[in-house]
Amino acid sequence: MSSRWQRVISVWRRNSTVWCKTSARSLLGSFSDPVLYLLAFGYGLGRLVGEVNGMTYVAFLSSGIIATNAMNTATFEGLYLAYTRMETQRTWESILSAPLSVSDIVFGEILWIGTKSAISVTMILLVVSILGLVNSWAATLVIPIGFIGGICFGSMALVVTSYSSSYEFFLYYMTLFITPMVLLSGVFFPLSSLPYNVQIATAFLPLQHLVQVIRPLIFGQFHISDVAHLTVPVGFFLISTAFAVRRFKLRLLH
Repeated sequence: MSSRWQRVISVWRRNSTVWCKTSARSLLGSFSDPVLYLLAFGYGLGRLVGEVNGMTYVAFLSSGIIATNAMNTATFEGLYLAYTRMETQRTWESILSAPLSVSDIVFGEILWIGTKSAISVTMILLVVSILGLVNSWAATLVIPIGFIGGICFGSMALVVTSYSSSYEFFLYYMTLFITPMVLLSGVFFPLSSLPYNVQIATAFLPLQHLVQVIRPLIFGQFHISDVAHLTVPVGFFLISTAFAVRRFKLRLLH
């Protein structure tokens, strides 16, 4: 194992060790909201909606909830908890006094965020399976997809954190970007119901592409061509990570 990878893993291990001490509360928080949405909207609103794209509404909604959960878990970690480690607890400052660089911290944080999203997605996938909404063993591939979603939205959140001077700053990102993306990414209704110009615009939203991969995996309708959807979240991850490293170097070293 290269020394660079060992340094990144040390940041990941530090965060995972701290998380394990409060994992029960953390899992309950990231687990309860999506399950409530699934049950309330899926079965409540589903009685009025009927079938969507040849499946029950609760089945249609479940894949969107899984993708959204990966996004929310990563976003919260990359915004609020990363900011706490950087600014409030001064954890990053202490790490930099060791033989670790800003790049090591950013990569370690993103690796941990991806791991946490994968754990959260696994929990929701288990509930969806218990409800009898999973039609294929290929659904297990949703877990690594959750990791990809985690590093995508985690790296994007870290870019926002690199500019933040307080927790209140994050409200702009959540209100102006995250919430509209949830509403326009095919989570609650098919993209085909949107105006054509809006459908074109949503092609640039990473959440939409996660939904487009997760939905066929759960229902046994996956085709190898669906993998192309992952190029968008992976692209966001690569660009955001490079930008986050640059921004944190300016913030932490000057």
